[in-house]
Amino acid sequence: MRFRPCIDIHNGKVKQIVGGSLSDTGDRAETNFASELGAEYYAGMYRRDGLEGGHIIMLNPPESKYYAQTRQQAMEALKAYPGGMQIGGGITPENAEELLRAGASHVIVTSFVFKNGRFYPENLEKMTSAAGKEHLVLDLSCRKKDGAYYVVTDRWQNFTDFRLTLEAMDELSAYCSEFLIHGVDVEGKRAGMEEELAELLGKWKKSPVTYAGGLGSVEDIGRFGRISGGSVDFTIGSALDLFGGNVPYRTVREYR
Repeated sequence: MRFRPCIDIHNGKVKQIVGGSLSDTGDRAETNFASELGAEYYAGMYRRDGLEGGHIIMLNPPESKYYAQTRQQAMEALKAYPGGMQIGGGITPENAEELLRAGASHVIVTSFVFKNGRFYPENLEKMTSAAGKEHLVLDLSCRKKDGAYYVVTDRWQNFTDFRLTLEAMDELSAYCSEFLIHGVDVEGKRAGMEEELAELLGKWKKSPVTYAGGLGSVEDIGRFGRISGGSVDFTIGSALDLFGGNVPYRTVREYR
């Protein structure tokens, strides 16, 4: 179980937001924390501390007036830690190679593969061809409905028909090297993890999985490790003291 650091960028600034509050209309989001430091500062810190496999997420779509600023911040972070971080946010076959050349270890894809309430396997194949399986992370961020977890898209607002199961992960793993999974209903709320989701992910043993969502204390991290069996990596955003929370970065950085 490793700590995977994060750099979320919105409107050209490093931020932590309440996950389900993000809206492209007016580039709005309920913000927990906005940093005056650039993304390259955090990437450089993670590099010095030997934390690999974290993720940079560009939260503005290409149509946003802030997209250029957000992308520039992301590129500066990649430059500060070449080969050490993954990048997501509007990833397509057309831009994947450029971002990998810029220093990303992996690209993280969601909306190109899951959209309009559906899973598009042909688009996943295109992404794998463009980036290479070894450089592709599939984001299966999900919400619970009718007792099961379903992948959500469109800023986590809309359910797809894709149910997250171990069998589904088994099929998808032929096309990617890792999974990133947010428990959307608890993301950014520091109120505890999605325990059923953590338990489910702990049963997956075939490739790396990173869980995000709701871990709000050092005690939560210990509980997460027990529930997931210690086989799932984790990320903490809003609860981390780097981003205005109470969880000491110097403690979590030891999980590497």
